[in-house]
Amino acid sequence: MQDMSPRRRWLIFSGFATTAVIYLMLTGMIETFGERQIIIGVISLGQIVLYLPSLVSGFLMREDTSVPSRLLYGALAGLATFVIPVLLLVFMDNVPMRDMFQHASPTLVDIMTFGQETLPVGLALLGLAGMASGVAGAVLSLLPQSVRKSLVTGFAVVVIVAMLSDLVGQVLRQILGGRPDRILFSGNALRPGVGIGLFVLVLVLVYLQSRFGTSWQTRFPVLNQMRSGRGQLVANGIGTIFLLILPWMLGSYLSEVLVNVGLFMLMALGLNIAVGLAGLLDLGYVTNFAVGAYLVGVLTSTGPQGVGHFNFWLIVPISIVAAMFTGFLLALPVIRMRGDYLAIATLGFGEMIRLLALSDWFAPLIGGAQGVLFIPKPQILNLSFQTPQQLYYIILAACLLVLLVSYRLDISRTGRRWMAIREDETVANAIGIDTTWVKTLAFTLSAASGGLSGAIFAAKLGTIFPHSFQLLISINALCIILVGGMASIPGIALGSIVLIGMPELLREFSEYRYLFYGILLVLMTLFRPTGLIPAAARHYTPPKAESGPSPPASSPGTAPQRA
Repeated sequence: MQDMSPRRRWLIFSGFATTAVIYLMLTGMIETFGERQIIIGVISLGQIVLYLPSLVSGFLMREDTSVPSRLLYGALAGLATFVIPVLLLVFMDNVPMRDMFQHASPTLVDIMTFGQETLPVGLALLGLAGMASGVAGAVLSLLPQSVRKSLVTGFAVVVIVAMLSDLVGQVLRQILGGRPDRILFSGNALRPGVGIGLFVLVLVLVYLQSRFGTSWQTRFPVLNQMRSGRGQLVANGIGTIFLLILPWMLGSYLSEVLVNVGLFMLMALGLNIAVGLAGLLDLGYVTNFAVGAYLVGVLTSTGPQGVGHFNFWLIVPISIVAAMFTGFLLALPVIRMRGDYLAIATLGFGEMIRLLALSDWFAPLIGGAQGVLFIPKPQILNLSFQTPQQLYYIILAACLLVLLVSYRLDISRTGRRWMAIREDETVANAIGIDTTWVKTLAFTLSAASGGLSGAIFAAKLGTIFPHSFQLLISINALCIILVGGMASIPGIALGSIVLIGMPELLREFSEYRYLFYGILLVLMTLFRPTGLIPAAARHYTPPKAESGPSPPASSPGTAPQRA
């Protein structure tokens, strides 16, 4: 891109932006997102999505050194973005297209023409808005990085807070009582004064941090001292208290979301051992999840499939061991495979387990398509874990346990062997690592977390069915690792929130969930292939040589003595 002429860059970027706008129009995203207000009466999510491509195309013209040229090409890029969409709107207004594109509706025309009764006036406004967004992108590229970062962060925070208005409102109601959220929101959108105030506040804070963050730490050494010693202990204590009271701050529905996030986090932490550390692409991880769930279901159920009515806490260790044995059995036939062949083999193994669960052979034992019913909730003495707030503590304890084990494995000698195999298995074998045993160990240990999450999943639902253990479970766990960061424990936690928690909070856009998954994976591959929180690189430090008398240095011009 550096050697391209401004004219060619303009053609390429405006072409991509035009394609994006047409796609947004014909898939119904403009119409769906237009119903979601960000700041009431000021801007909607549909308008943001509509003008974002032209703004980005104007921003990407920043390689041109001339300021007037940047602004000119930004305006032209914004205008060119909407030339074909304008022609399409004219065509839609005169020719019915609903038989071919069901979202080519009068509502779409009304949104894009600002509700103008006269079509030419609306199209002219659309073109001017496109030019304005292109110029805004060009101006953004001219600003200093600190100012640009502040503006983008402030705008992003306003959009995120408005999108999570239900979450913010429910937390405020749980803490303060009444309806304090009505001060901030009107319906699901921010009030204009609140939105502008929040934008300015974040802008100022981010700008001050980017300009003076380092100097503040130099002037006030206490800020650095708080990061270690007693300050770290206090922070850990506050974090622990926050995690313990969190479900009662969020309420029942949001606690249910946290439980789902925790279940997938458990699976992703286990899969991270095979994929993130050892580099073994396992697409059949749902097998371990299913084994743990069915064992708890069959051995604790009070229904016709129940065989023992055992206690949940007694069966959980058995489920973990059974899942580890399943991982060991999976490793035996595929241990010599690499890359795509390994992925296909594990994928087939996962599908085999699902089809066996559906078959009539095992129906007398595990119910076949009817599943296993009447699975009791976990219970300690007289305390039964019935509600999402109560189940949250089981998930929290399981996640903390698996986090500790994962961290210890990550820094252990076995973890280094796994990483050596991940980087180059041939070299790892050449330096004496028993790759067969180490890979088998990775499959076996990674399965344990899947069995634990499956056991909790069965107790949480009270019923399990074969369709709950589809390939998509393994894909979701793998995507969490890819988005969060390979072999990064904090990244897996963040990836679980982004890929599992956020779609639950934004159910109004659920029909585009997998589209967003795909877009996010493409963007991560292009711009942040190491994940949102990459794993910290660790380097081997050789032990220091024992201190002793140093050999006498030879004087200049004296040849060293030969033995």
